[in-house]
Amino acid sequence: MTDKDDLWALEKRFWTEGADGVHHLTAKGAIAVLPYPAGILVDEAIWRNNAVAQRWRTVAFGDLAITRKGDVAVLAYCVSAERAEDPIYEALCTSTYLHDDGVWLRLSHQQTPSGPHD
Repeated sequence: MTDKDDLWALEKRFWTEGADGVHHLTAKGAIAVLPYPAGILVDEAIWRNNAVAQRWRTVAFGDLAITRKGDVAVLAYCVSAERAEDPIYEALCTSTYLHDDGVWLRLSHQQTPSGPHD
């Protein structure tokens, strides 16, 4: 697999595995900007938020874009995600990863809720 493939697979894990599966793949001091009521979450507050801790049953990414400069990579995409008893969630997302000592760590993540995408 290439770094590009690894990064997309890692991003999907953040949606489907929940906090226990990916907490160790988040950089210290990471930032998440999530829709209300979560808002801006920093470091361990990310993992204490119920919206982050829950897993999504199905996730589909679209409009994939990635850029990399040295040890930093930025992913941008549309997501359509579903979990039990919630309506389908659609958003525009970005995640920034840092390649640190041979491991990709998510440094930031942002979601902007949106309508349906093709």
